[in-house]
Amino acid sequence: MIPQASFALRGRNPDVLTCIANLSNDEVFTPPEFANRMLDTLAEAWAANHGGANLWADKTVKFLDPCTKSGVFLREITKRLTAGLEHEIPNLEKRVNHILTRQVFGIGITQITSLLARRSVYCSKHATGQHSIAQAFASDDGNIWYKRIEHTWGETKCEFCGAPKAILDREEELENYAYAFIHTDNIKTRLAEIFGGNMQFDVILGNPPYQMKGGAGGSSDSSIYHLFVEQAKKLQPRFLSMVVPSRWLAGGRGLDDFRKEMLSSRKLFRLVDYPVSKEVFPNVEVKGGICYFLWSEAHNGPCDVTVIRGKEESSSQRQLDEFAVFVRDPRAVGILRKVLKAGETSITEILTADTPFGIATNFDGFHDKKKSGDVALYYVRSGKRDIGFVPRNTITKNAALIDKWKVLVPKAGSDGGQKIPDSVLGKPWLSPPPSVATQTFLAFCVSSEAEAESVESYYRTKFFRHLVSLRKLTQDALRPMYSWIPVQAWDRQWTDKALYKKYGLTKHEIDYIEAVIRPMDHDTENDDE
Repeated sequence: MIPQASFALRGRNPDVLTCIANLSNDEVFTPPEFANRMLDTLAEAWAANHGGANLWADKTVKFLDPCTKSGVFLREITKRLTAGLEHEIPNLEKRVNHILTRQVFGIGITQITSLLARRSVYCSKHATGQHSIAQAFASDDGNIWYKRIEHTWGETKCEFCGAPKAILDREEELENYAYAFIHTDNIKTRLAEIFGGNMQFDVILGNPPYQMKGGAGGSSDSSIYHLFVEQAKKLQPRFLSMVVPSRWLAGGRGLDDFRKEMLSSRKLFRLVDYPVSKEVFPNVEVKGGICYFLWSEAHNGPCDVTVIRGKEESSSQRQLDEFAVFVRDPRAVGILRKVLKAGETSITEILTADTPFGIATNFDGFHDKKKSGDVALYYVRSGKRDIGFVPRNTITKNAALIDKWKVLVPKAGSDGGQKIPDSVLGKPWLSPPPSVATQTFLAFCVSSEAEAESVESYYRTKFFRHLVSLRKLTQDALRPMYSWIPVQAWDRQWTDKALYKKYGLTKHEIDYIEAVIRPMDHDTENDDE
């Protein structure tokens, strides 16, 4: 038998985990610096809950990364425990073996990531390999497990993760992205099968896959990171910390129940939000930003919220469930309270939902010259707005709105506050009757040209667009994002000055809106994709 390498902590410059490329935009490797920031947050909370005790000097604490990719969390935990347990277990070899066999556990999301994680943690792709720093494992996996799991197919989708059967029902040599941690009805039994015996983890942390390709049908992906969070909670850890897209705070398809439970649980101890994802993942853009949270089983109270944008960092203690969605900027809370206190009807009463007339964005069945019985079709091609014509009798959805005046507004706006000041929304387009529009637009529908011009003036105000921005964390500006916008009297041209006065905004609140929202001019060219 070839002797294994002795353990040593050697300096690496540069750290290889800062250099590797991501597998995909949804399976993003966590930079070591960011992983350590999360571990610092965890250690602070542990000390606060344990009379100042040092987490890294406790040889009984068990850690699990249920979605390990590069192994960075497990590696950095191992390094911290190796230093922290020096007095408890003076012999370095015994100390390392104890940490790796009794305290640090992971589940690879793919075969290649399991090999990479073992290389990061054990210094060998096999725990029993020649260069492995662990000398007490009987299996090549060690405590970083991976085995291919099959999806549980319903008629068209996996019953656990929503993966589309048409795309991911694959042969064994191809990765099927059936993540073991979320493909089970009984996660405690699954972990007992994986690691042997009843496993009770004190800390669960990681960076789960974010989306499932085609999970929402067609080319639309579905979120799956919340499934890892929900599964982890079933294991009843003391602490749970994960890095996930920030869009769960205010939107995201299929995330309503998850958001409600997370915000109302009072168990979120810390939330750190980065509106610009490239400040966390320089080579990947995640619409709406990135955040990490620390969930504490023992916590029952408000949450410490930190928002970091470049060199600006603001912290506040927040009650997360004051509103249906989380308002990430505390400076906006007072403004929203004043608006909602007025108790006015939402402007969504006159706003259509997505695909208002049942006509897709890529629809090309129109003609250039109007014929008898035609209605105007407002559309966008190659970023240019144009008008075609279609027969009235081909419009079956919202046909009653054809003869209304409309303020058409783009479904896609800016990228959710990636840059400040932000325009938030695309420019409006007045549409006289009879008219319809493609899926590119939503439509505010009113009875007269004067009312349409009044709505348009309101839409252009910074006040209006700021209220939308509180619910819009990504590019899409769908109907729910307008829920906090109150209806006005459509008998005048609205200005920010009039709206600030109506809702009693202070100079400080006005200055804030003026600073974060860009003016909107009246040019309507080249606005849309």
